[in-house]
Amino acid sequence: MTLRIDITSVPPERLRFAASPLAELTAMLHVLASPEHHPQLAAWAAGVRAALRPELAERLQEAEFLWRSSRADFLLPAAPRATLAAELDDVDGLDDDAYVTSALVTTCGSNRLLFAGPSPLADDAARERALDRAQARGALQEAFAERLLADPAAVRARVRETLQQCGEAFFDAAWPGIAAQLAADIRLKADLRARHGFGEVLTSVSAAVTLDREGERILVDKLQDSATTARGCGVTFIPSVFGHPHLVTAHSPGRPPTLQYPVAARSTPEPVPLETVRLRLEALAHPVRLRLVRTLARGPHTTGELACAWELTPPEVSRHLAVLRRAGLLTARRQGRYVHYALDLTAATALGADLVSAVLR
Repeated sequence: MTLRIDITSVPPERLRFAASPLAELTAMLHVLASPEHHPQLAAWAAGVRAALRPELAERLQEAEFLWRSSRADFLLPAAPRATLAAELDDVDGLDDDAYVTSALVTTCGSNRLLFAGPSPLADDAARERALDRAQARGALQEAFAERLLADPAAVRARVRETLQQCGEAFFDAAWPGIAAQLAADIRLKADLRARHGFGEVLTSVSAAVTLDREGERILVDKLQDSATTARGCGVTFIPSVFGHPHLVTAHSPGRPPTLQYPVAARSTPEPVPLETVRLRLEALAHPVRLRLVRTLARGPHTTGELACAWELTPPEVSRHLAVLRRAGLLTARRQGRYVHYALDLTAATALGADLVSAVLR
């Protein structure tokens, strides 16, 4: 499952890193809406929620579909500005069709392809389809979609006002410190790029972001297989202090593909690719390999010892050990003519957390 971004013939200066106040604010709002995704920020989220005025808390619940499960494209600026107000001005410059379609994608929990074609603001069938999908996701989503389709200008003004109130309530005070961390990360990326090239920069963004062998496509480990192009527009990378563990992407016709990535903290381990998690789950799903793992969890054993313990032939054991090794679940240590295998307890212990982190990306 991969997002492929074609960067063929894209000049280096169009592959840009920039901080975005609006993207960071909505990353914070996502933490407030889905605190279970961010246990390391539980204390921050609890403090902010406790201090919110009831009217603002109600406003956030009313519009949280824009940033809870996914992110409306207009909340991830392709051309970040220095201030939240300037970025909100850019959002105001979108036409109603673009704004409403992006909002409906998140409100209805839908793939963008479902909203290709006529605008729900102008086409009755598209409108009914959007309302039907919103209804399936609950009364609050349905009500938001109905208001959005009935009076886009009023909903847009209310969403902007809500974001401005969040700025006054908690974001404006936090932003200078956050901006300093983001600026430091952007400087590190520029230095790494100058010394080692763009591929190394992508590796530093996340283990889930890579450059293909030909250097023509950026590959992002995401939920759905899709493709887009950066030719003629470039790619925007936005660092985030509050984004972990998510990689948030926005790509739609007419705008540069945009990716918000978490700034790595010292205590934050590198994300394990989804493919590695899949290999480990498949390796452990086989009953024979699970028996071998239970033995190896108790200490190192040779192939012969495992064959004897489980009444298997050494070649059978070797084949199963090879699968476990490819999945990164074993360590091996040679002593003379014997090789002792053991379960990598660190990898096995982290498997559950790695799975959650991979699927939340």
